[in-house]
Amino acid sequence: MPKYKKLKEGIQKTNKLSEEEKTSTIKKIEEWIKEDRAFGLIYDELVEYNIAFKEIFKELGLV
Repeated sequence: MPKYKKLKEGIQKTNKLSEEEKTSTIKKIEEWIKEDRAFGLIYDELVEYNIAFKEIFKELGLV
């Protein structure tokens, strides 16, 4: 799951999110991975959670 790993690393490094947002987002991603959600669904839900994810995904080359 290299996309998930890249996303988690990008979230940890970004300055666009607070530490609390980073922690809660990483937890959500880990739950979604366990539920075997499609990567596109994760993108949609994270962008809905915080619009900053649109830019984070773009910077990471994931969209």
